[in-house]
Amino acid sequence: MTIRNKELRQAKGKIPTWLIAEKLGIHENTLFRRFRKEMNKCDKKEILDAIKEIKIEMSKERNEDSNE
Repeated sequence: MTIRNKELRQAKGKIPTWLIAEKLGIHENTLFRRFRKEMNKCDKKEILDAIKEIKIEMSKERNEDSNE
């Protein structure tokens, strides 16, 4: 059995699904449903962009915390 949307799952890492859904402006359950089937390139890009933004925000927060 192949893992659907494998690149998204790998990029997501330990980021909570609810956080990605919040960034996209959708409900967490909607995102879970999208992950069940292979997504088209446009949807994948939208989610990957959200993941990248979250990672940048998390990195900034870590840097701010370490500077205090």
